[in-house]
Amino acid sequence: MARAPEDPAARRHPAPASGRWAMLAVLCASLLLVAMDATILNVALPSLIDDLRPGALEQLWIIDIYGLVLGGLLVTTGAVGDRWGRKLLFLTGFVLFGLASVIAATSHSSWQLIGGRVLLGLGGAMVMPSTLSLIRNIFTDDRERALAIGVWAAVAGAGACVGPLIGGFLVEHFEWQAAFWVNVPVVVVTVVAGIRLLPEFRAPQHGRLDWPGALLSIVGIVALAWGIKHVAKGSLLPQDVGALLLGLVLLAVFARHQLRLVDPLLDVRLFLNRPFLAAALATLLAMLAIGAALFLVSLWLQYVHGYSPSEAGLRTLPSALAMLAGSLSSPWLMHRMGVRAVLAVGLGALAAGFLLLALAPEPTTYPVVALVLAGLGLGDGLAITASASVLVSSVSVERAGQAGAVSETCYELGVGLGVALLGSVHGAVFATRMTGLPLRGHDLDTARESVGGAAEVAENVGGDAGRRVLETARAAFDHALTTTAYVSAGIVVAVTLLTVLMVPRGFKVTGGH
Repeated sequence: MARAPEDPAARRHPAPASGRWAMLAVLCASLLLVAMDATILNVALPSLIDDLRPGALEQLWIIDIYGLVLGGLLVTTGAVGDRWGRKLLFLTGFVLFGLASVIAATSHSSWQLIGGRVLLGLGGAMVMPSTLSLIRNIFTDDRERALAIGVWAAVAGAGACVGPLIGGFLVEHFEWQAAFWVNVPVVVVTVVAGIRLLPEFRAPQHGRLDWPGALLSIVGIVALAWGIKHVAKGSLLPQDVGALLLGLVLLAVFARHQLRLVDPLLDVRLFLNRPFLAAALATLLAMLAIGAALFLVSLWLQYVHGYSPSEAGLRTLPSALAMLAGSLSSPWLMHRMGVRAVLAVGLGALAAGFLLLALAPEPTTYPVVALVLAGLGLGDGLAITASASVLVSSVSVERAGQAGAVSETCYELGVGLGVALLGSVHGAVFATRMTGLPLRGHDLDTARESVGGAAEVAENVGGDAGRRVLETARAAFDHALTTTAYVSAGIVVAVTLLTVLMVPRGFKVTGGH
């Protein structure tokens, strides 16, 4: 990739207000697609399986590979954008994202689809840190930048929330390929607009890219994410435990290597800055909470209440709407209350949402779930926006890509950890409640494995025995949801207290150094 020339005029003469917000619209359009693709395939998977007939291992790779590639490359792509040009990286990544969507949509085999998902993750990794670092450059006024980050956070969160809704609608009215074709026209329009509107920014002084460090970070993050995801699900297979340990070792070596460099890929000393570390933890936790909640509530709506994928997606909208409100109000609240108070209120709203779900009488009703989703969405919007503002203001303009990489890595790891960790807690409790069933052998094991497995066994068995299996599974899922909510609330409360202690009273977001 050739280096992009920087436009000195962009630094000396900021774009007019209308131009800045048009640039933000271009960045948010790309971010929406990348965020949606993390969840849109969940509801398309049954249709995809019927068509391509992937094996168990291929199904795992189809779902997991996007997040693994995306999360693993963010640190490296953030550094590449700082050095070679953020506009160039953004546009190249989004073009690749569009081409990968075509490859995935035209797949006639599981491995072609997996290859398309790998390229989608690569393109997304080039886009995501570029959006936040370009916002850092485009919006030089502190209050304007805080509002722009609020819009950015709202779009990122909404993309993850509406992914299942849009995916369900497309699958029900078309085929699973539509979940990828929908990306293409948005990519074309956004790239054309980006070429015309976006200014180029790159660090005026930089060294050569640290390729050994890049390799350490990529392999380390991918191995760590894989290991955590599978060990959290109860797997103690040597390859999963080994991946976890390998990831920890490689990231420790990466951190030590970065400390020796004058121009590192990631300045790990930033994590000694207590507000920076608190913001990273808050991002990780907020996405852990909302990722797990949307996953479990989606299953609850479909298997316990029998809604179709699009109907279930529609009923998760309270989280998206509340997230929008939280993200857009966060800059105003930070200006009046300070960062620490907004982080505390946001994380407190997450804890309150989980406590409401935990304390609600069983069987859980949808009005309660809607209130829970609203609380989680509001808290997520407040916490993510405040955290992103802290992260981008903690670095110089030249290193804005590093802040974007940290924010997006915490975002992606949080979603994956939430589904793996809290989903595993839910699965373990669910299995213990699946007792007294009129089943044996393989059918019993399948029914105890998940609510989806129980529904499949109930349909195959039929009659009174099938109804009994389904009723037991629904009650077990409800009870497991309550237990998981207690665990989630405890985690959120602990991190809330830690965050409040780490951020000084009266801390304000500034323009960085």
